[in-house]
Amino acid sequence: MRPTVHDIAAAAGVSLATVDRVLNQRPGVRHVTREKVETAIRELGYVRDVAAANLAKGRTYPLVFILPASDNSFMHGLNAEIRQAVLRSSAERTDIRTIEVPAFDPAALVSVLEQLSREKPCGIALVATDAPDVRAAVDRLVRERFPIVTLVSDLTGSLRHHYAGVDNIAAGRTAARLLGRFLGPRKGEIAVLAGSMLVRDHRERLEGFTAVMAEEFPDLAILPVLEGRDDPEVAHRLVADALGNAGIIGVYSLGAGNRGLIRALKEKAVDRVLTVIAHELTAHTRAALMDNTIDAILNQDAGHEVRSAIRVLKAKADGLAVIEAQERIRLDIFLKDNLP
Repeated sequence: MRPTVHDIAAAAGVSLATVDRVLNQRPGVRHVTREKVETAIRELGYVRDVAAANLAKGRTYPLVFILPASDNSFMHGLNAEIRQAVLRSSAERTDIRTIEVPAFDPAALVSVLEQLSREKPCGIALVATDAPDVRAAVDRLVRERFPIVTLVSDLTGSLRHHYAGVDNIAAGRTAARLLGRFLGPRKGEIAVLAGSMLVRDHRERLEGFTAVMAEEFPDLAILPVLEGRDDPEVAHRLVADALGNAGIIGVYSLGAGNRGLIRALKEKAVDRVLTVIAHELTAHTRAALMDNTIDAILNQDAGHEVRSAIRVLKAKADGLAVIEAQERIRLDIFLKDNLP
């Protein structure tokens, strides 16, 4: 049977009020008495329910999400999920705010992180730009005991506590296998549209994609990456120009900017069938699946990522363990036939 505070009080020969003072590290307890209580806690194997204690004390967790200011549908969806979390704040005892920074701008991200170090929230979740200055800023915050979660795009090699996102190398490998299987024995070139190679999720997807292509589909040549900065207009221009190459038979969109991709695919008159794999299920990519402009979508659940980040930040603030299986983000594959 799990020991209780009553068992501690009985073993130490003290009152419940004294046990409470020791557990909550409040003054007013003699050194010898504190030692008796701490000895009883160790011998009984008592594990404090920090979450319940915080609930009883009415603790609120101020949390900050840092997102790129970007006109792409996935980030709009991520923002929407954070707004849903704000609506649950009273029940979850959180106080959530969002800060937007220019996309792919390490200096702007570092500036916000430095500002937050002075404000001292209970936790920070950020879509990371993979740059040495960002890594150093995150490491400083962790050393100052701030819980840090990277969201969607990781910061490998940093001291961040947790990553809430899909396995992006596996996502790229999956995209390559789908594209290769769909194209069958055809030979030709593959256009790749990314946001920026400054973010690790895009680099890792490309790494997984090129590895499988080289290993299993050597007749498909990958062209130099088009970096659309997750901007629909830039993506539209880059893809429209690229499709002037008659050798392209497939397209892999590994980032956002899919509205621009879809517009270019529909506008550009091509004398061949293109196979297209993209990321993130949005209203635009759903419609493109339905009208056969896109063949398959790889999707991550933004709502799960936001909920996971909140759970982990609260657990870290309380010094509790994270249940890794609960926080694993699944990669979904959607065709027009299995849309939710």
